[in-house]
Amino acid sequence: MTALAIDDLIMPHRPDVAGLRFRRWRGFDDLVGMAAANQRSRDDLGIEELIDLEGMTRTYSHLDHCDLAEDLVIAERDGQTIGYVRVDWQDLTNGRRQFYSFAILDPAERRRGIGQSLLSWSEGRLREIAASLPDDRPGELRAYLRDSDIGARILFERNGWRPVARGYDMVRPTLDDIQDVAMPDGLVVRPVTEVDRRRIWEAAREAFRDHRDEEEWSEADWATFQGDYPDLSPWVIAFDGHEVAGGIWNRIDPKENAYHGRERGVLQTVWTGVPWRRRGLAKALIARSLVVLRDRGMTSAALDVDGANPNQAMSLYLGQDFEITTSATDWRKPIAPSDRLTGAT
Repeated sequence: MTALAIDDLIMPHRPDVAGLRFRRWRGFDDLVGMAAANQRSRDDLGIEELIDLEGMTRTYSHLDHCDLAEDLVIAERDGQTIGYVRVDWQDLTNGRRQFYSFAILDPAERRRGIGQSLLSWSEGRLREIAASLPDDRPGELRAYLRDSDIGARILFERNGWRPVARGYDMVRPTLDDIQDVAMPDGLVVRPVTEVDRRRIWEAAREAFRDHRDEEEWSEADWATFQGDYPDLSPWVIAFDGHEVAGGIWNRIDPKENAYHGRERGVLQTVWTGVPWRRRGLAKALIARSLVVLRDRGMTSAALDVDGANPNQAMSLYLGQDFEITTSATDWRKPIAPSDRLTGAT
């Protein structure tokens, strides 16, 4: 058995791998190695969204229900960060509570038992958290796995997790032949300014409340949102008088495009308020977004969609010439707060 360093964590199912150690968060300098391991994993799994250190720092600065000193474990091998696992929990708009496990492992370090150790730790920590909270909501463990990650799927199945739903990444390969779709009567699209940002965000928060397993949006989410979208000019927002009816938060990431050698815009978030649904608003917003991206020099567009979306979003996007490229699965596991894992810290 490999000797433990003085500050090593005692992990469940710890594998005997030379040079391996698990440790706690030391501070934001850790994000450099974490982001690099995350990007290596993404490249291996075919995830095209780039990890941006600035964005990762922003996210980790505004975590609602995650104490980084207790809820994050970093895996190192020979002094290099090779992976990590972070846990948190969220109350949902449907009255439930979910406990999330986010794990990253460098592809070169897979199939050594490290993933099992990280997963077991996260389950144990989340059960401790669940036991410390009021027992006022039903809850379960939740994680998202890329379907290209066969090893992770086998690991989760072996540990009693089950697949619930699937999400899809979609791409419109060209921005040719964009449909001319009229806006519904009484609705207009106009440029927005920083003054509009908060009420647009609040309108979107209300619109998403009836979506599947939607989290309660918090002030921490608002703080992150402001930094994630510094440029409002690509947005396409529809108004009904003074009310925000729906919109799309479009973005263009020059670093991501340079990394992949392309010019692609992203329809990051597509939403319509409840009173304006079933009137063709989303279709009109998508058509306008594609024009906006094309006018800014983009040659393709991307978005993602929950395959279990009850508002027929998948059919809408397929009808606008988007194609499925990759997918991810939503995995769940029942949680019993009193069922602690031996050795979890």
